[in-house]
Amino acid sequence: MSRQPRKQRKSVHKAPLHVRHKLMTATLSDELREKYGKRSIPVRTGDTVKVMRGDFRDHEGKVEKVDIKNYRVLIDGVSVQKPDGNQVYHPIHPSNLMIVELDLDDDERNEILERKG
Repeated sequence: MSRQPRKQRKSVHKAPLHVRHKLMTATLSDELREKYGKRSIPVRTGDTVKVMRGDFRDHEGKVEKVDIKNYRVLIDGVSVQKPDGNQVYHPIHPSNLMIVELDLDDDERNEILERKG
């Protein structure tokens, strides 16, 4: 594996979708870290997240969409107004987010959280 920054950037840029999903991780809040023994997990639609950096810092909202292709997350309430008056979501990179509450409707996700290692 290379340490060269250009090759690291290239591998992220050219990554297939199943690898991109693993790159879409956000840190867990302190309570969730204690509960599950994990530092971070991939973001999913339905999770409640807190924005840690940028113009929308400290804003909490539900994840509306996860854009794996562009490495961005769209959050309810995090929007900007266009000159014509329309409100559009402001995309945020998952590294700038903290997961506050998990959407545990999926049994497969529960198994992922409970397994050791």
